[in-house]
Amino acid sequence: MSKSKKESGKSKFSFGSGARKGFVSNFQIENGKPEDDSSVINDPGIVDCIYNKSSEDMSEINDNSIALTITSPPYNVGKESDQDLSELEYWDLMGNCFGEVYRVTQPGGRLIVNVANLGRKPYIPLNKQFTDMLTNLGFLMRGEIIWQKSKSANANFAWGSWMSASNPVLRDIHEYCLVFSKESFKRQLKGESTISKEDFMDTTLSIWNIAPERAKKIGHPAPFPVELPKRFIELYSYKNEVILDPFIGSGTTAVAANLLDRKYIGYEINNDYIQIAMSRIQD
Repeated sequence: MSKSKKESGKSKFSFGSGARKGFVSNFQIENGKPEDDSSVINDPGIVDCIYNKSSEDMSEINDNSIALTITSPPYNVGKESDQDLSELEYWDLMGNCFGEVYRVTQPGGRLIVNVANLGRKPYIPLNKQFTDMLTNLGFLMRGEIIWQKSKSANANFAWGSWMSASNPVLRDIHEYCLVFSKESFKRQLKGESTISKEDFMDTTLSIWNIAPERAKKIGHPAPFPVELPKRFIELYSYKNEVILDPFIGSGTTAVAANLLDRKYIGYEINNDYIQIAMSRIQD
């Protein structure tokens, strides 16, 4: 999902490189407890829908209602799904969107953020930057999954200096899935789990070997494979619960939710991607 700047010029957060040190969010935890009383779990409202709007405003969803959010945010690196934002504007956008995710998440509910680190000169550790932002918003870090996309030595051809110590370049064949929860490490609600013993044992390992999805096949520049959200949905949610994706893109999270008898809610500003998503969901 891409995002345009807010026209008002006002936003809830400032989280660019220059503002990061003094960052304080409206969702900041004080003395180990959230500012608002979120002990009550609410119904989320309308489900099985994708809103053609920014997830900076998810007023359609009630507070403390979402069991699990799975998303891969835009990286702001010039892809078709990105917009040309400054670093400060980008982190301001991310803070606004994930602040809304915090608001709608149930106590004990989980958030999964799929990111890849970027660049070489310098290397940009997006996994750390997102972890810093999300913990400042009040989320509790639970761990991370290393998604190993390929074991092939030819996965990346950015060799740098070939067979020389001058400037060899490391070739990433993995991405990160960062795992967070809201307020508590344990879910308040219980329901019907759908995960098998064998899948539970495999899914709780910290390295997942899953082949990537081809962008041309899906029609989106950065799709992740259905298997990725499927594993998280079975591990962290019960049957018939609602799965949120605030940057739903081509709809992979919704496809996985449907396959596993869960509901979904998505946000996407690009209507072309929504059409792709709805087609995939209905197949």
